[in-house]
Amino acid sequence: MTGAPAAAVSRAGRLRWALTDGATLAGRELSRLRREPGELVAALVFPAVMVVLFGYVFGSAIAVPGGGDYREYLMPGLFAMVTFTGTMAVTTRVATDASRGVMDRFRSMPTARSAVPFGQTGAEALNGILGMAVMAATGLAVGWRAHNGPWPTVEAFMLIALMRYALSWAGCYLGLVVRNEQTADQLLPLVFPITMLSNSFVPTGGMPGALRVVAEWNPVSALTAACRDLFGNPGAPAGDTAWPLAHPVAATLGWSVLLLAVFMPLSVRTYRRRGR
Repeated sequence: MTGAPAAAVSRAGRLRWALTDGATLAGRELSRLRREPGELVAALVFPAVMVVLFGYVFGSAIAVPGGGDYREYLMPGLFAMVTFTGTMAVTTRVATDASRGVMDRFRSMPTARSAVPFGQTGAEALNGILGMAVMAATGLAVGWRAHNGPWPTVEAFMLIALMRYALSWAGCYLGLVVRNEQTADQLLPLVFPITMLSNSFVPTGGMPGALRVVAEWNPVSALTAACRDLFGNPGAPAGDTAWPLAHPVAATLGWSVLLLAVFMPLSVRTYRRRGR
């Protein structure tokens, strides 16, 4: 009769230990940015540059389906793009710590084995929120608006934050597998085709058949469509379309849950095995 409560207490204690150590390591990542402000500045400037560059360069050349301002059409796509490209930031940080022996030092300390992945992904989530705020402020400055009221707007930003957190676990796993910061840096260009082959910048209706199918089932497209729907921005899919674009919020939630279910245990298991 005493085994089950003891086991429950033990599981609760391990979870509390992992979360506490994870929060400490997330704080370490954030304090590192204070010592290396160039990295933080670059991470914050990049979203603002994307808004200005794509908004004014593409804005004069692309017609929005159903009419409307291109910058309002663009902003949800840029939120999605930065969400997915942010994956490589945590990949590079994890690979750098692995290559420089930092993780070996963590393993020699009395910390929970799952704390390092939790700390890395937690820091990335906080960085993502800050970058999202900068991008939103820049969007407001160039004319973007959310038209559906406060609650749908909050839902959209929560959806973006959830996807970014789920993707950070994929980035953490990739960094643990790569274990080399130079290789991690070289993987960055591979992310851009994923973000470009979507509805982020142009409608999918004009794409060739095979590419259109890929774009419509791309999680970037689902997140973009969900944000357009929740923000009330132009570009809602019309007519027959793929399921992820017809139900973008559900599709984005599904992709996020799938990424967490796959890469969270993979990251923790890989980190533990690297220490054996």
